[in-house]
Amino acid sequence: MADLDNKEQAELDPADMEDVEEVEEEETVEDENSKAKQLTVQMMQNPQILAALQERLDGLVGSPSGYMESLPKVVKRRVNALKNLQVKCAHIEAKFYEEVHELERKYAALYQPLFDKRSEIIKAVYEPTDEECEWKQEEEEELTEEMKEKAKLEEEKKDEEKEDPKGIPEFWLTVFKNVDLLSEMLQEHDEPILKHLQDIKVKFSDAGQPMSFTLEFHFEPNDFFTNTVLTKTYKMRSEPDESDPFSFDGPEIMGCTGCTIDWTKGKNVTLKTIKKKQKHKGRGTVRTVTKTVPNDSFFNFFAPPEVPESGELDEDSEAVLAADFEIGHFIRERIVPRAVLYFTGEAIEDDDDDYDEEGEEADDEEGEEEADEEKDPDYDPKKDANPPAECKQQ
Repeated sequence: MADLDNKEQAELDPADMEDVEEVEEEETVEDENSKAKQLTVQMMQNPQILAALQERLDGLVGSPSGYMESLPKVVKRRVNALKNLQVKCAHIEAKFYEEVHELERKYAALYQPLFDKRSEIIKAVYEPTDEECEWKQEEEEELTEEMKEKAKLEEEKKDEEKEDPKGIPEFWLTVFKNVDLLSEMLQEHDEPILKHLQDIKVKFSDAGQPMSFTLEFHFEPNDFFTNTVLTKTYKMRSEPDESDPFSFDGPEIMGCTGCTIDWTKGKNVTLKTIKKKQKHKGRGTVRTVTKTVPNDSFFNFFAPPEVPESGELDEDSEAVLAADFEIGHFIRERIVPRAVLYFTGEAIEDDDDDYDEEGEEADDEEGEEEADEEKDPDYDPKKDANPPAECKQQ
């Protein structure tokens, strides 16, 4: 039998032998590629390797590509001239934002009478007329006069059964609870206090003064503190940093100052009392010690971390201030001008619609990626059927 195999092999054409060797070599390469892919997948599932890779990639961000160094000296000179022009653009942009701030001051004065009337309605100082209360909703356009009259009678009947409330109760508390950014700050013990919040106003710095704005929280008399107004002032700057002029992207908040809240005794919700047992090292006796410690509360908003003259902050304080600036800006830009829409939830629906659109785009991108994978001749759907080990639900 062995002789027969040798005879058949001898009868093969030398060219055929070369083809056999090439096929065997290709199979070997494919095996090596398959093993390499498996090894890569295993490595990418290792959290430590991923962390090291991410750290390496982070180190590459912003690093020079070498292109500028490769340019001729005469071209580099011209690029430097363009950068000098860019610095001048940044200074002009800073002036632009200063004028925008002046416009905000001007139009704030025009908005304020409307906001004052809004406050009077909320506080029941002013009762709007029937004409002012008339609001034509889209769905009412299709209703017949008979249906409208029937709906009106039902509403009047419901109103008769209920007590007649004054103004719009818990208006600002409802706004806060409807906005995720603010509701995350609220604690249960804050709500009875915020029921007394009657208005929030924005005051801009006077002309010629450093750029800033102040949030004023107006409260009716209550049992929690004696202040009628709590304030938070944000100092802003609209000029490029000399050490990094290209980072300028409009006015930035440089710091903020709160106010002292004159709490009624025993009503300070920013502090809590805890009891702790201590054991004497020598005698072994146990005593109970009462300590006052900070407590989570929305009213910590009025006691932000102080920014030192050096401008250097620890990571925790920097994170707190970054969140504080975002909240202050949001109250000024969105909450105060559009309060009624956050009370009804309409503004929140608009915000959700924006996020939905982004989500749809993301879904489309994922769909395109899946389609591309299916077109890939090496794509194996069975491999995607089982998630990696660390992705399984516990």
